[in-house]
Amino acid sequence: MKKAISDIDPAWLEGRTAVVRADFNVPLDDGRVSDDHRLRASLPTLDLLTAAGARVVLLSHLGRPDGPSPELSLAPVATRLTELLGRPVQFIGELDAGKVAAAVAHLPAASIGLLENTRFLAGDAENDPALAASWADLGDIFVNDAFGVAHRAHASTAGLAEAMMARGGEAVAGLLMAKELLFLEDALLEPERPFTGILGGAKISGKIGVISALLGRVDRLLIGGAMANTFFMAMGLDTGSSLVEEDSLDLAKSLMEQGGERLVLPVDCVVTHELREGAEARTVERSEVAQDDKIVDIGPRTRAMFAEAIGGSKSILWNGPMGVFEIDPFAEGTIAIAWAVAAACDRGALGVIGGGDSGAAVERAGVADRVTHVSTGGGASIKLLAGAKMPGLDSLTEKG
Repeated sequence: MKKAISDIDPAWLEGRTAVVRADFNVPLDDGRVSDDHRLRASLPTLDLLTAAGARVVLLSHLGRPDGPSPELSLAPVATRLTELLGRPVQFIGELDAGKVAAAVAHLPAASIGLLENTRFLAGDAENDPALAASWADLGDIFVNDAFGVAHRAHASTAGLAEAMMARGGEAVAGLLMAKELLFLEDALLEPERPFTGILGGAKISGKIGVISALLGRVDRLLIGGAMANTFFMAMGLDTGSSLVEEDSLDLAKSLMEQGGERLVLPVDCVVTHELREGAEARTVERSEVAQDDKIVDIGPRTRAMFAEAIGGSKSILWNGPMGVFEIDPFAEGTIAIAWAVAAACDRGALGVIGGGDSGAAVERAGVADRVTHVSTGGGASIKLLAGAKMPGLDSLTEKG
């Protein structure tokens, strides 16, 4: 078990500097943050540190720049954080290590400074030890609160943790990171049953580790989205012009054998000829998909079947949409799943949403506040559930 910032004596934090890796990879619209969910999720850690009298140096990436790029600056994030916290967050736009250190040295106690986009520096993604050491030299303790990049071995995650410990400091989980681990790792390792997993999205290959891991844990695994098409073809069904991973057909057959009755596939689907708003769509049985049809959503019988399974569950994990939910007419299956999970949580079930598109779906359905937990890291949650290495987590201090 990893040590968390809540395990640190607040009296020790007074007058110290905490270097905090946050995940502020948020959408911007005309220079303003258009979705501040990740920013709000970081506030408890920031409040804890500043209330204890620590100054905070925030690091985050934004997008995938090849170098400094004005449209991917974190300046708008500092503005929105200032609004959310009700006190100033100083933006430090320097990239030179010496100038950054000088700016940090002038931060008052219990204040917050946000450094410029870490990925403006090539050394971040390359896990450059010199860059990691320069960030570690800014503070007395490293707090990793960026679950969304916990599966990355970058200078601002694993490298910074190692550099901080090399200089005698500690590297601990933030409150958000600890919360993610509580729900994604601890609660679902020994879930209340029945335990239902729901997987959607496009590819089996991208989630093979998760499918295999979940089949060994769940009572039912409901499959939707384009990945269901590959299972259909493996069953000998016609999938028309739908997205299919033909090189994963043997894998799909193997998973169906492994899962048996626990692996549940759609029985009907919504099909169309064009992926656009206003396109004509119809519902067909899974065995009646025509040659020029594209499967774009689960059908009403499947929605009802999935909802019944979810409704009888005590623990639920959902990752991935049931169809092309970005287009309104093809979003009904995904929204129906969101409502079903929320209703189950209303009755006392544990409902964990694995971030990414699933997180967007519960927000769009207006039920995010009714589910138990919405992860801030889609890719990271998938990696964790599949048992993959998590460098940003593995590098933290063990709880004594």
